[in-house]
Amino acid sequence: MTASNRAVSGQERQIFPIPGGVHPPQNKAQSNATPLTTAPLPSRVYLPLNQHLGAPAQAIVAVGEKVLTGQVVAAAKGVVSANVHASISGVVSAIEDRTLPHPSGMSGPCIVIESDGADTWVDLPENPQYEALATADLIDIIRQAGVVGLGGAGFPTAVKLGAKSPIEHLIINGTECEPYITADDLLMRTYPDEIIKGTLLLAKVLGNPADVVIGMEDNKPEAFAALQKAAQGTAVQVVRFPGQYPSGGEKQLIQRLTGKEVPSGGLPASVGCVVQNVGTAYAAYRAARFGEPLLSRVTTVVGEALAQSANVTVRLGTPVAELLTHFGAKEKRISRLIMGGPMMGFALNNVDVPVVKTTNCIIAATQQEMPPAPPAQACIRCGLCAEACPASLLPQQMYWYARAEEYEKLEAHNLFDCIECGACSYVCPSRIPLVQYYRSAKGEIRQQREDKIRADRSRQRFEFRQARLAKAEAEKEAKRLARQQAAAKAKAKQAEAATLTQAVAKPAPANDADQVAKLERALASAQTRFNTAQAKHQAALNENSERVDQLAAALKQAQLKLSEAQQKLQQAQAEHQQTNAAATPMPADDPVAAAIAKAQAKHDMTPAQKAQADVESLQKRLTKAQEKLQAAQAEGSDKVPALQMGVDKLSAKLEQAQRDLAQIVPEPPAAPPAQDPAQAAIERAKAKAQAAASMSPQEKLANQVTSLQTRLAKAQAKLAEAQANNADNQDALALGVSKLQDKLSQAQAELGALQE
Repeated sequence: MTASNRAVSGQERQIFPIPGGVHPPQNKAQSNATPLTTAPLPSRVYLPLNQHLGAPAQAIVAVGEKVLTGQVVAAAKGVVSANVHASISGVVSAIEDRTLPHPSGMSGPCIVIESDGADTWVDLPENPQYEALATADLIDIIRQAGVVGLGGAGFPTAVKLGAKSPIEHLIINGTECEPYITADDLLMRTYPDEIIKGTLLLAKVLGNPADVVIGMEDNKPEAFAALQKAAQGTAVQVVRFPGQYPSGGEKQLIQRLTGKEVPSGGLPASVGCVVQNVGTAYAAYRAARFGEPLLSRVTTVVGEALAQSANVTVRLGTPVAELLTHFGAKEKRISRLIMGGPMMGFALNNVDVPVVKTTNCIIAATQQEMPPAPPAQACIRCGLCAEACPASLLPQQMYWYARAEEYEKLEAHNLFDCIECGACSYVCPSRIPLVQYYRSAKGEIRQQREDKIRADRSRQRFEFRQARLAKAEAEKEAKRLARQQAAAKAKAKQAEAATLTQAVAKPAPANDADQVAKLERALASAQTRFNTAQAKHQAALNENSERVDQLAAALKQAQLKLSEAQQKLQQAQAEHQQTNAAATPMPADDPVAAAIAKAQAKHDMTPAQKAQADVESLQKRLTKAQEKLQAAQAEGSDKVPALQMGVDKLSAKLEQAQRDLAQIVPEPPAAPPAQDPAQAAIERAKAKAQAAASMSPQEKLANQVTSLQTRLAKAQAKLAEAQANNADNQDALALGVSKLQDKLSQAQAELGALQE
């Protein structure tokens, strides 16, 4: 019988045993006796950005923004992530950290939406022909709808459907083996046709596996009958098996229905299986057919502290407090408030936490219904926990390793194969909360792994930086050695030329020539300092500055040093000429001697004379080159391009030489000018001091204010010019303007005080 035409029966399939397991009281009759209802719209919702396994979504709305029901308010970030949609219409009132439904009671980012009461939806893209869509399009629709596993883990469905391994078995999990929870039971009773259509949709995406089965425990006769009827004529097989907790675990259900065991650390896809919850199949169908995102789910609200227990379709983000109020909770009777089942759930300390995609049950239990756990006693090594473990682990030994924080041994004992079902804690006669130890150890190991990854990345960055610095240092060292070798070669070449020169003639001692050159540089430096001092002094006179006397003295000192440098240079030049005249004459017909004499004469020139000689030499060379070019052009020679290039180069060199000549500072006069500017400045300063001595304090301050105003105006003009030209001295000029403004304000204040 083929998968496409076989008859559907609950008795055709072999059911395999699973290890371990327990049989706690079911307590399902409290909530499955009434039909599925719908909770009223909440006044506000809190939408956590991480309602799924993987990376949190990223908010794409802003505070104050109006949103519609079904609108994406947070986009998936990364592959293993899921979109978050607005479950009501209204206004985003906050994006803030709030308490999350988590065993640790931790906080996380949430989008808070205040309801407008209208429940206005976005336009949904309905698709009656969804079955004709390509597999990639269907997966994208499921991804955009934010569908995740609704059985508890919350793994993004689109990621699981993208399995690369060939899939032989698609298992739809309707087991719901945990006590109290009947959400999937009521969903299968109420929407059997939609679940079958969703199952076939998932099968199509997975390439139509040969085995498509919906499995449930035998305590759901109404749901079993409804699904059997809906599955008639399809490739879906509906089976039931005896109840045994936790047969609804993913790996346990695979083993129960196929006999295959998922290896330690492996995934169901490695044995050709994919498991999805019945609620996930229903949500996938609604997304593909009606374009409806996952913004509500069926949740069991049960407990003796409630006036009524039932299953309810509730919008995601609804505060638990509103659900409790809707079902008539008696706050004083609530001893324990649990999200999830009594075996795998966790206690809530805050009723404002929201319902999320993985919230399948809320239990408001009285103290009589769920009395406090007795104090834990010492482990007696009875071994009952090992017998009850459905993953065939050694809970007793793992407990000791967890207490001793021996995490390597815990991993060696396959800690991460533990599904945290609580069967070991349930049977423990010492009432040791074993699952809490395992959960804490898992968190610590994950944290250590993340720390190691960060440390490895830091180490890699450090090593890369060290390698980069070492490479840069090696390059610098290579360049330094190259420069050193080049300098050594140049020095050797100069020494060789000097030896040749000394062998031919006895020129003037090198020390005399070096001394003349040194004095020429000293004279040029003294002239520059004199010009600078003169400019500063003149600027101070123009600004009526208080530093006139100080700058006048500096100008006088610079003038004396300039005269001293001129005298020393004249004396050294005279001694050098006498030494050259006494040198041994060389034969006039000796070309080497002539070249040396020419070089010596050029060496004795001043910088201006050298520049003038270069200009004259280049002019002669340029004239000859132009004549050769004209002759070649007249003859039509093929050397014209080369000659033209030579003319262009000589022209450029000539222009550069002329610019160099124009920039050479002219030699200062042998004697100081007849009009001594420094002495004149001193006289003006004395006259100014005498005039100030005869002034009253008020007149002095008035003159000072006028002077500061003039100086401030000039400084502001210079600053504006520097800012317009983006000059480097903007900060210095701005500081000067600020100081002048402070001085002017102080002087004006003092003047105002005198006038009063």
